Amino acid sequence: MTAIRTPAKHFAPLAIGAPEPYRALPVRIERMIHFIPPHNEKIRAKLKDTIKQVDVVLGNLEDAIPATDKEAARQGFVSMAKEHDFGSTGLWTRINCLNSPWALDDITTLVAEAGNKLDVVMLPKVEGPWDIHYLDQLLAQLEAKHGVNRPILIHAILETAEGVKNVEAIAAASPRMHGMSLGPADLAASRGMKTTRVGGGHPDYQVLADADGDAPRMRFQQDLWHYTVGKMVDACLAYGLKPFYGPFGDFSDSAACEAQFRNAFLQGCLGAWSLHPSQIEIAKRVFSPDVKEVLFAKRILEAMPDGTGAVMIDGKMQDDATWKQAKVIVDLAKLVASKDPAMAAEYGL
Repeated sequence: MTAIRTPAKHFAPLAIGAPEPYRALPVRIERMIHFIPPHNEKIRAKLKDTIKQVDVVLGNLEDAIPATDKEAARQGFVSMAKEHDFGSTGLWTRINCLNSPWALDDITTLVAEAGNKLDVVMLPKVEGPWDIHYLDQLLAQLEAKHGVNRPILIHAILETAEGVKNVEAIAAASPRMHGMSLGPADLAASRGMKTTRVGGGHPDYQVLADADGDAPRMRFQQDLWHYTVGKMVDACLAYGLKPFYGPFGDFSDSAACEAQFRNAFLQGCLGAWSLHPSQIEIAKRVFSPDVKEVLFAKRILEAMPDGTGAVMIDGKMQDDATWKQAKVIVDLAKLVASKDPAMAAEYGL
């Protein structure tokens, strides 16, 4: 029999003096998680404007940061945390993976120097709940030691076959769990997939239409990540967490980026990573619900105030199931409206 913590123990602080864990995640809009390299002073100099444009700023310490710049990136994150007021914009970091030479110093330094500014630690290459348990306990000890007054959350990246296999156990591992992101590049390598692309489709991953005499047969490109995104979304939503699509590496192909983000949005993801400034507006556009859909969803809620029964709107039957769908859309629109006055006006909220 697998031992699990009882509900009372699950929500108890893991160190004396650590803040009480959240019983429900803070309500925040997180359409794009915008990655910046903290050791790059030119990019840090633009941060005041970036904070206004995005929902989350993430100081990246892991992949894409050369080994020689790891410590500079760590100190750059501390500097940017201290120098800026992030307001309603989230401040996250992606630390190095737990088996790296840098992870422990990442965690101890950032909590000590920026713990009361830091909202979320993104943990790469999570393989199972044991990785979350380790970071959970360590964060609690450091929060208690340094007087951090609210729990720092954990966001897991699914980028190994082992992690995908254990996705439900990872979701259930701690009340610190914020959500998960798909990490397609490392996951492709872990699975032995034959692609070097970072997210998106592949021209050879297709289905072929049935033969019709001698007529040319149509080919349809498929989504390599559909199964994994669906599995991640189910695990996250079952435990009240937030699912995200990860990176799209081809900055020159905005149309393909938007298509991939939209697939993830339709499957239930709440946001995606933006690795380049051009992807900020794409994520904002995709992960903000369509104005026409919001206006129609509002009509459903108005016609069925208590969510029961059935009504006809524009010749289509609406019942308690479509009421729930409408509420999801309107609740998301309200979050977007709280961040974006222009969208609030269009939504009539």
